Order: sequence, then C-alpha cells, then structure tokens
Amino acid sequence: MATPNNPRERNWFGHPPGLTILFLTEMWEMFSFFGMRALLVYYMTKHLDIQQEYASLIYGVYAAFVYFTPVFGGIVADRWLGKRKAVIIGGATMALGHFMMASEPLFYPALATIALGNGLFLPSLASQIEGLYREGDPRSKSAYNVYYVGVNIGAFIAPLICGSLGEAYGWHWGFAAAGIGMLTSLVIYLGGQHHLPPEAQRAGTHQPVRAPLDHSAWRRLAFLIGVAAIIVVFRGAYEQVGNTIALWADEGVDRHVTAGWSIPMTWFQSLDSLVVFTATPLLLARWARLAKRGIETPWLHKMAFGAAVVGLSYVLLAGVSAWAVAHGTRAHWAWLTGWFVLMTLGELYILPVGLGLFGRMAPDGFRATCIAIWFFAGFFGNLLAGALGTLWSPLSHGWFFMLIGGVAGLAALLLYVVGLRLGQVEKRENAGLAAMLSR
Repeated sequence: MATPNNPRERNWFGHPPGLTILFLTEMWEMFSFFGMRALLVYYMTKHLDIQQEYASLIYGVYAAFVYFTPVFGGIVADRWLGKRKAVIIGGATMALGHFMMASEPLFYPALATIALGNGLFLPSLASQIEGLYREGDPRSKSAYNVYYVGVNIGAFIAPLICGSLGEAYGWHWGFAAAGIGMLTSLVIYLGGQHHLPPEAQRAGTHQPVRAPLDHSAWRRLAFLIGVAAIIVVFRGAYEQVGNTIALWADEGVDRHVTAGWSIPMTWFQSLDSLVVFTATPLLLARWARLAKRGIETPWLHKMAFGAAVVGLSYVLLAGVSAWAVAHGTRAHWAWLTGWFVLMTLGELYILPVGLGLFGRMAPDGFRATCIAIWFFAGFFGNLLAGALGTLWSPLSHGWFFMLIGGVAGLAALLLYVVGLRLGQVEKRENAGLAAMLSR
C-alpha cells in the first residue's frame, strides 16, 4: 500500500503503480465493451432486421443489465470470492461472451454472458483504487479522474478499430476484435497483480470481514442510494449516446468530408472518450487552482452543473435537427462533433466525480458494494433510456432531443437541491462528512 510523502516510494506517473495496472486493465475492458456497443444498434437494425423501436429497447435492456449485475457481483466479491478472483472470473466470462457474438444464433445468450461477467469484473476492479493510498494521501483526490482518463483511451480506440472492421468486413469481425481486447485486459491484470493492494479478510475466515454499520454509516448508505436515484434520471439522457445518437449519425447527419469519402458512422462514438482524456488534465488543473484560492465546489454541485451542460447540449442539438429538417437537408457532421464535445465536458463534472464520491463515502468493508450501487443506477437509467428511445420514430428528431434535454435538466435540478439540503443537514449533524464532500 502506498505511503504518502515518502520520497523513496515507487511511483508511476505520480501515483502508485497499481493505479496504472488498474486503468490499463479497465482500458482494454472498455475497448471490448465500447467496441461491441458501437456496432450493436447497427447490427440489430441492418443485419438482423430488427425494427428500430425494438432494437432501442433491446439495447436499453442489455445496457441496463450491464449495470444491474455489478450489485450482486460486488456483494459476491466482498463476502466470498475476493476482488482479484472476481476480476479474473468476470473477465474470462466477458471474453467468452464477446466471441459468442460472432454467431447469430447465440446473439441473446452472448449479451447475457457479457452482462454476467461484467457483474463480477466492474465493481471489483474500481473498488481496488482506494486501497492503493493511505488515509491523508492527497493523490487519492485525483485518482478516480486519472483512472477515468486511462479507461477512456480504450473507449476511444474501440469504435475506430471494431467499428471499422464491422462496417468494412462484417459485423462479426468487429465483435471478435472486442473479444481479443477483453483477453488483453486479463493478461495485464494477471501480470500486474503484485502491484495491487492485498485482499481483505472475507466471510468464512477467522477474522471479521468488516466493522458493524453504525448510525453514521447507515446515513452514508442512505445518502448514496438517494444520489443513485437521481443518477438514474441523468442516465436516461446520457445513455442515448450509443442508441438514438448513433441512429441520428446514420439518418440525420451529412458525413461527407470529400466527394469520395464519408466519416464512418461508428467513429463518432470515439469522440466522447477523446474529449475525456484531453480535457480531464485541464479540468483537474483548474480545480487545483481554485482550491489554492480557497474555492472548492461541493461534489453534488459539480454534478448538477455537469447534468445541466448535458441538458443544454441536447437542446442545442434539437435546434440543429429542427433547422435541418425544415430546410430539407441533413445536419453537417461538425454539429454532431461539437455536440459530443459539449456533452462530454458536462459528463466530466458528473460521472467521474460521482464515482469518486461513492468510493470515498463507502463504509469500511462495503466499498465494492457501494461502487456497485453507483453502477446499479445505470441499470434503471438504461431501462429509462431504452424506453425513451422507443419515441425516436414517433417523434420528430427535434422534439425528441428537446425531451432528452429536459430529462437531463431535471437531474441537474434535483442534484442541486439535494446538495443544498445536504449542506444544511451536515452543518447540524455531520460536519466531518461535509468536509469530505467538499474536497
């Protein structure tokens, strides 16, 4: 475990080596996940001839279960398997599922296999971050943002490789490339295990797994569940990226750059991650400058601002789409590029910040479970996104994007109000928690 302020401590990029191992492992897992996601809606509508409404619903249900299974996977990892075994078993299961996608009759079983493997993999990997740092190590404040940058490198290159293979040579080639990415993730994790924090005692051993939950811990859990409920609303808007936004890139966007070449529709899915790992260092530097001046925005208010920016991006897209339809043309590809930039800037204020919030507030012995609760919000959020996606065909694109902008705006309002209320409660009952949340 890393020791803060120790000049002899071994560091990679200013952090414990284990952080690099974790984000490289997750980088290739993200490559496999986003590589498959970039193809999924197109594969269903263009190859399997599934109607758009049902394809969007299937996409939403699949994405929902990707976030549902980590709840049980986190509990299994905390109580029985341990984080390392859970990552290995989950990663191997996901790799199998990706290769199964290459067979049409195995389409639905493959989706289920990936979701099950992800349940063990996702919370067990991210929950090891906090164990790399001793209490009081200032580097831990930026660890989740650094991790978020690393994993998004995989999400950036995935559509470029898997998407290009799928569009040019056949969808099955893209799915196979995603499977290879998952195997690469496993190799990196197995090779770097000695840099990771030691496993804690679990149920069935002679030592207690965790201290019993006191009143303060229960209040933390209740607070995290409340925040997760608001994130459900936000994800109803955010998760349109791989669903209706992908459909609009195909139907409503002029992707021609030259007379003989058009931007592949799957490539736009890389823009989100490109903005993440280019803008995050600038954002962290800005937050550090503000902190030196004594200006530190509470975490929930940062998240509210991010949701508001995402809502604004959809409202602007509604105007662009309505203008294009009114003039009988398609929107220029630069508008979709600009939307990804603005939307992702908002994302950086909410998703990595929220992940860090859940990691830091988790009671001892329940970190993987609390990380799983964060991802569990994605279950209901993706169900909501899939349900909203069924309105894509009945509504005009402009009105649809306006609706999605309103959903994100509602999440922003709720986060802001809860942030205000929480601050008042903390002043009376839990000043220590208030200090944690305002870091």
